Amino acid sequence: MKRKWIWIAPLAILGIVLFGYLGGEFVMLLWNWLLPPLFGWRTLTFWQGLGLLALCRILFGGWGGSGGGKGHILIA
Repeated sequence: MKRKWIWIAPLAILGIVLFGYLGGEFVMLLWNWLLPPLFGWRTLTFWQGLGLLALCRILFGGWGGSGGGKGHILIA
């Protein structure tokens, strides 16, 4: 059982870092592709894109967990 944890912890850390990098890069590229030409807004750096991703996650995504169906629309 202990051998399993030897591989899970480094892979989890790598996954978190990879998600952060790809998420920040995606937000930055999407922002810079759409908003400056459409509205004349300034472009974002990678760190601003990562901050925007974190802010949107906090404001709109919650922190995970069960949530009790919060945010889901029930169609009967």
